[in-house]
Amino acid sequence: MIGDTMEKLFEVGKIVNTHGVKGEVRVIRTTDFEERFTPGNVLYIVKGKQHPISVTVKNHRIHKQFDLLTFEEYKRIDEVESFKGCMLKVSESDLTPLSKGEYYYHEIIGCTVETEEGNTLGVITSILSPGANDVWIVQTEDQKEVLIPYINDVVKYVDIEQKLVKIHLMEGLID
Repeated sequence: MIGDTMEKLFEVGKIVNTHGVKGEVRVIRTTDFEERFTPGNVLYIVKGKQHPISVTVKNHRIHKQFDLLTFEEYKRIDEVESFKGCMLKVSESDLTPLSKGEYYYHEIIGCTVETEEGNTLGVITSILSPGANDVWIVQTEDQKEVLIPYINDVVKYVDIEQKLVKIHLMEGLID
């Protein structure tokens, strides 16, 4: 619930530490959209089960592998220290439209994966982004994890509404 409306929030990063003494936080980005951190944008800090805290991005810069952010509402380190470990999220209305064949992580996680022959492999539990392509982690019924590369040779069909993904089971993919 944000304000008086029921709206879902979607993760865009995790605050892992503070940086300096002027209220800057160090963030590990979990979104492909750097523009989420553009000054003036509204983000929500989610701390456990507490009500999300609305913040407005004041400054954004990249330092090493981290995004460094300051917020209009906080000016000093002691005001942001309690945010360590908190998630940064955006509201559903702030999601960027995607092109055909592109999906948000929250749309893919939870999908059942079947082979082209109709055999159920398992359910997608998380996604890795190691480089050239994403890798979907599928948990099988016997609790094993299978890594599925999100490439055209493997992923043949995605139906977000039905929460179903069909794959071509290439030789050696799950052995």
